Amino acid sequence: MATLYDTLGVHMHATDEEIKRAYRKAAMKWHPDRNNGAEAVARATFQEIKDAYAILSDAAQRKVYDSVYSEQMRGWEAQRARQQKAQAEREAATRAADEAAYAEMVSLAMRFADEGHNRDVLFGVLLGRRCETQRATQIADSVSALQASRRKAEEAPEVEKPEAAAEAAAKAADVPDIPDVSAEEEATAMNDGAANRDTPTNHAHSGKREESASDAHPAGVLGGLWFQFLNGLRF
Repeated sequence: MATLYDTLGVHMHATDEEIKRAYRKAAMKWHPDRNNGAEAVARATFQEIKDAYAILSDAAQRKVYDSVYSEQMRGWEAQRARQQKAQAEREAATRAADEAAYAEMVSLAMRFADEGHNRDVLFGVLLGRRCETQRATQIADSVSALQASRRKAEEAPEVEKPEAAAEAAAKAADVPDIPDVSAEEEATAMNDGAANRDTPTNHAHSGKREESASDAHPAGVLGGLWFQFLNGLRF
């Protein structure tokens, strides 16, 4: 809403000197003699400038105008606030209705997809329910892709759980490694052991170990004497 201050191009709290300078500048710009070819527009604008200056240059008239203008501005702002509130409520109601309609169309498409129908059938069903073409295309494509991914997941083989794989690996790690011994090496080891048992050196060492064991304990000494006594009785 244009005001007298807007006509002169000054703010509402401008001084008398600022109003006078603004009037002179605007009058020179819109004087009919300076606007050849647009005299009618210039003459009307020049008259508005003169009327605005006549009121704002008079202190009493400016005071009355400011009070009336302030009251009008308050009414205008209140009216604009009511209009904005009503507009916001209408937009919110429209969005809610649109969201409800969209959810209904998605639910319908999901039901037909669960029954095994393909994407073209979903698209046709949505169009039959007066769904917009662009929205029907979007919903049909999305629901069809979702249904295909579900079927793929159901047909895929079960994957071993990470916990089971980790437990199997731990058990495998606890089993000691068995050295790989060939048949030839095993036969050689057995022959060497038999030869070592038959050598005199081994018997001598064995006797020494038995004697040292008998000497090491009194019970061992008595046991040896008793064995010799029994052998003497046989002969």
